[in-house]
Amino acid sequence: MAKVAAKRVPNGTTKTKTKTKTVPYDVAEQLRTPEEMAAYLDAWLDEAPDDVAGIARALGDIARAKGMSQLAKETGLGRESLYKALSGEGNPSFGTILKVMHALGLKLQPQAMGQA
Repeated sequence: MAKVAAKRVPNGTTKTKTKTKTVPYDVAEQLRTPEEMAAYLDAWLDEAPDDVAGIARALGDIARAKGMSQLAKETGLGRESLYKALSGEGNPSFGTILKVMHALGLKLQPQAMGQA
């Protein structure tokens, strides 16, 4: 929502100044279907396969889109532990990653890498 403020300038006219309020973008709000969630993670794996923190954060985005409390129940892991592990600053174990992916309905699919 923009606020408008009027200000008089020396020549007698009014100058309008608009202030725009911004809000942080949350990709989790855009991940609505299992296909969108899988495509999002796949894009991370394709674009930044060595960015472990980014991939964990992408899983965290998907987890938030699906519901962290529900994910905690399905994995048997604590909700706060999941938030921390999937924040991009955590260091989740491979076991945690597999539990989360399974609960999210995602699977790892090995594929041979092409030669350069």
